[in-house]
Amino acid sequence: MDNQKQVAGTDAAHRSTDRLIRIFGRFVGTGYLIYLLLLIPDIVRSSAVVPGWWTPVTVILVFGSGFAFGALTFHPSITVIRIAGSVAASTFPVMALLWWAAWDGVTFDQAGTFLAVFPGLAALAAATVWGPVPAFAHMTVSVVIVQLINQAVREPFPRSNVIAEIFFAMMFCTVFVAATLAAMRTGRILDATISSAHDDAARAAAATAREVERERFDALIHDEVMSSLLAVARHGRTPSLARQASSALTHLDDLTTGTVSETFSADEALAQLRSAATTVDESIEFVVREEGRERSDDYPADVVRAVAAALAEALRNSRIHAQASTHSVTVRLAPSTLQVVVQDDGIGFDRRSVPPHRLGVAVSIEGRMRQLDGGSADIRSSAAGTTVQLGWKR
Repeated sequence: MDNQKQVAGTDAAHRSTDRLIRIFGRFVGTGYLIYLLLLIPDIVRSSAVVPGWWTPVTVILVFGSGFAFGALTFHPSITVIRIAGSVAASTFPVMALLWWAAWDGVTFDQAGTFLAVFPGLAALAAATVWGPVPAFAHMTVSVVIVQLINQAVREPFPRSNVIAEIFFAMMFCTVFVAATLAAMRTGRILDATISSAHDDAARAAAATAREVERERFDALIHDEVMSSLLAVARHGRTPSLARQASSALTHLDDLTTGTVSETFSADEALAQLRSAATTVDESIEFVVREEGRERSDDYPADVVRAVAAALAEALRNSRIHAQASTHSVTVRLAPSTLQVVVQDDGIGFDRRSVPPHRLGVAVSIEGRMRQLDGGSADIRSSAAGTTVQLGWKR
């Protein structure tokens, strides 16, 4: 399960960046298509400057790689898209360099090479899939090569300053390349922020889960293990104590193995509550009131166990501290509702006088019920007795 979560986290780690790569890749692919349509007359004209193989090969490879980059942005794998972008970016300067090998050095063209029109588009492909330094290096190399080609092929004709042409082309291309790099950097920052937020949320959830489990374990130790040990010291071995110890061991096993039911039927819930009460006091008056309940009603197992444990702790506190002559437990079952009332006619107690280290009320009763979604605990005590009301509503 952890491995699956890690894989899912890895797949989603660069979602914003991947989306931007797809968007810019489609933009570049569309740009190649538009430039091809606009440059058809220039391509036909310049084909006379170099041998016949260079122009068709260049058109197929340069424009074809650009089209492939745009088309492959619909591929599910971002790795494939990055490779296509790298191919589109690399093909342009490679074919521009091959122009020098194909040129016969004799034929000239006043209009220059058609590649000089769109070096920035190839640089956009580089900026989409590469980092800033390689992208700007690509742009610089591509611009310098095509401007030198123009300078060479215009030899017999009036020429402009090649340095000025190079700087002008680089300044024009830099605007778009820088904007693309900034957008990709924003995507990476957003991905890193989301990933960090997810990690923080996961750590917080894990800490909360550990705290809940710690409180649950502390409550179980207090309610059943410590009470069993105290009962042994006070009363020795009795059948009731044996059942209580067996129940404690069962609950500890459930806590460690996690092999527990997810829901209880109404009858099973009553059995759990009755068992929790009679484990503490075999002679307890246990009253059940059913209000509009169907036999098919069920209750979450964690709710029933939490209420049963809080019931047992309330009854145990009453027997130990209340000095009461009567104790009773009343259970009310209704659709989506569970209520338990523990009453005695003892001497009562003052909540403010309970030492902080005593966990019976704060953790084992109120803490347990507070952890339940829809759970509540109401404790009222006076000189006439104590009433503990435990409730849960779906």
